[in-house]
Amino acid sequence: MFNKPEWLRLLFQKRMLLILALGFVSGLPLGLSGTALQAWYAIDGVDVVTIGFLALVGQPYVYKFIWAPLMDKWRLPYLGRRRGWMLTTQIGLIGVLCLMAMMDPKSDPYMLAFMALCLAFLSATQDIAIDAYRTELLKPEERGMGTSMAVSGYRIAMLVSGGLTLIIADYAGFSVTYFIMAALMGIGILATFWAKEPQNYRESPPTFIAACIEPFKEFLTRRHAIGLLAFIVLYKLGDAFASTLTTTFLLKGVGFTLKDVGLINKTGGLVSTLFGVFVGGVMMVKMGLFRSLLWFGIIQALTNLLFFALSLIGANYLMLIITVCLENFGGGLGTAAFMALVMSLCNPRFTATQFALISALAAVGRVFVGPLAGILVDNVGWSEFFLWTVVFAMPGLILLIWLKSTIQGYATSQEEAVQSAIAEAKASA
Repeated sequence: MFNKPEWLRLLFQKRMLLILALGFVSGLPLGLSGTALQAWYAIDGVDVVTIGFLALVGQPYVYKFIWAPLMDKWRLPYLGRRRGWMLTTQIGLIGVLCLMAMMDPKSDPYMLAFMALCLAFLSATQDIAIDAYRTELLKPEERGMGTSMAVSGYRIAMLVSGGLTLIIADYAGFSVTYFIMAALMGIGILATFWAKEPQNYRESPPTFIAACIEPFKEFLTRRHAIGLLAFIVLYKLGDAFASTLTTTFLLKGVGFTLKDVGLINKTGGLVSTLFGVFVGGVMMVKMGLFRSLLWFGIIQALTNLLFFALSLIGANYLMLIITVCLENFGGGLGTAAFMALVMSLCNPRFTATQFALISALAAVGRVFVGPLAGILVDNVGWSEFFLWTVVFAMPGLILLIWLKSTIQGYATSQEEAVQSAIAEAKASA
């Protein structure tokens, strides 16, 4: 009899389709408070200075770990701790999008910007709940595939809210577009009602102060805690250095056109990343967490050498396609393994807070390497810069090897703790 591969069995589970849908509604608001909103202001003739300040509405995504303890401590009186917060934020997001659709950037620029800030805050809060839900729902062996589904949904939503919205707006206007996006957020409400609340294996912290302090205290008392935090920052550092100036390199360093960069680098890169995340999730089922982190990390580092080759060859379209596709594929592999690690590091008592904190820490490289990358290019040139990005990836891989036993132990110990807690609950019942 034909037996389905393990990855195929996982792929068509209800929970994977659910995670895909939740990933979509998690990513949808991002473009609506960013790219689409800036385009709306520009089309309506708002001045450039005001448009420039719109970037500030995205700040809640950076600081979401500050209010994450609230969602670990308190549950709403319906649907459970995670789904209750998910439903509340989704209803709020739909309401805010409808209000934004009824405004006009020319006559209400500051009020519309304030509503965009509210949109970003609710979106970041929804992300906290969804990340915690996904972490508590998935078993260790499902996290690779689960990550690939979540990232796929998120990236598709970014394409919809950042690209499709502009096409719709060109035909029907931005007000109609934002009403349509509000309707699409209804997917999240359907998914939330379709979902089941994960079993809570631990009691919530007894006080709000404890909810704020204990997640950090618990993590820092772990074996190799500082090493783990350093690894979180370093694992994708080389990738962050390369990606922060990719568009500038392709336009100014090599000489491709805006159309080339938009079609090949952005669209082709998105498809390649999604494929990489999916393949990474499939391979993790067989390879396990540590080996996936190691081999995917090596691949995402070495694919940066393709940019080095492109800098020597020049504006060659075939080389551009190969470089963009393979580099984004490697980055997708690394993302699948890395997000699975983040889930395995979260204590079930503090899932929301620890996931928000770790994911914020992981963004440190992406946020702060831009100025350093620019200085490096200015001093050594593009070719040598991309060689340095491979060097910058090495400390993370060396640290990974040193942390091998610790990382291997997390998935096993967490699964054993979960099974023990379930057995205790059944025995007491």
